[in-house]
Amino acid sequence: MKINVVLRTCALALSLGCSAVSLGHTLYVSNEDGHSVSVVDTHTGTVTATIDVGKRPRGLKLSHDGSLLYVAVSGVPKCPPSVPDEECAKLQRDAQADGIAVVDTRTRKVMRVLSGGSDPEQFDLTQDGKLLFVANEDSASVSVIDVANGKVLTQIPVGLEPEGVVRSPDGKWMLITNESDGSVSIINSSQRTLVKSVTVGKRPRSVAFTQDSQHAYVTGEFDSSIYRIRVPEGAPVERVIQLREQARPMSVVLDESKKRLYATTGRGGTVAVMELSEQGESAKLVTEIAVGARPWGMALSANGKHLYTANGPSNDATVVDTESLQVLKKIPVGQSPWGVTVEQ
Repeated sequence: MKINVVLRTCALALSLGCSAVSLGHTLYVSNEDGHSVSVVDTHTGTVTATIDVGKRPRGLKLSHDGSLLYVAVSGVPKCPPSVPDEECAKLQRDAQADGIAVVDTRTRKVMRVLSGGSDPEQFDLTQDGKLLFVANEDSASVSVIDVANGKVLTQIPVGLEPEGVVRSPDGKWMLITNESDGSVSIINSSQRTLVKSVTVGKRPRSVAFTQDSQHAYVTGEFDSSIYRIRVPEGAPVERVIQLREQARPMSVVLDESKKRLYATTGRGGTVAVMELSEQGESAKLVTEIAVGARPWGMALSANGKHLYTANGPSNDATVVDTESLQVLKKIPVGQSPWGVTVEQ
């Protein structure tokens, strides 16, 4: 029955000039300098809408049913590592701009902005979708926000310059990467408490959990490495792979069905494709795919067939075929794309 419905639908689409049905996914890309989110139809490779969400949008996540898009916005001026701290301190900030913008994906309008603490960068939702755990980059803390009423329930001290926030698949843990002190904080999601902090590499940026929630892979930007830690013990800390010096691993995605890790390499301009050993404690580099200037955010389609990257200086998003490991297309988006998430 389902096959017949699909065939009839496709026939109708052909009779209407192939415009009635899109077989692609919807991609959302945050544009840090454009203060917007680009909505992309990956089938046509076009931006179908641009949503003004607030200042410096970076991390973004869809609700579990896809009806809401959450976007971290910040009034703290953009200040890369190459700029001295004393110079950054002179730049004017807008504390009123900090928060988590909530977008209705149907109307593509911002419904409200939740208070997200100070300088929110990335975040994740609890398994039931009721709470947000938000990294506050300039206050070394994680805010826990009640989505329904927008209240900050508590703030959890973590390491310096927290950035990445990822929930374990079983919902028990939140892992926070702390850039400046080279650590990962392990938080108990239900108790909203810090379990421990683990030293791992130089400038950890992103985390990918195994499906059993027992291990997590962490990128080390400044030592061009990827590490694996056991959760919640934090030990052992294993260096899975050492990449070339010019590679600066940022976002990391795990595809367990292929025993494969993907990592954007920032200034390296590529996605590193790595094959994991049987037990996952080591990896070997398969190839690097040139995707654009300084790729940061990355997402994998639910079927694992396509990988999407946000490439900051080149103002585009790249679609990669994970079978051929070739770039399928580059899609112009907004100014300085930072994060990316895909409708599953």
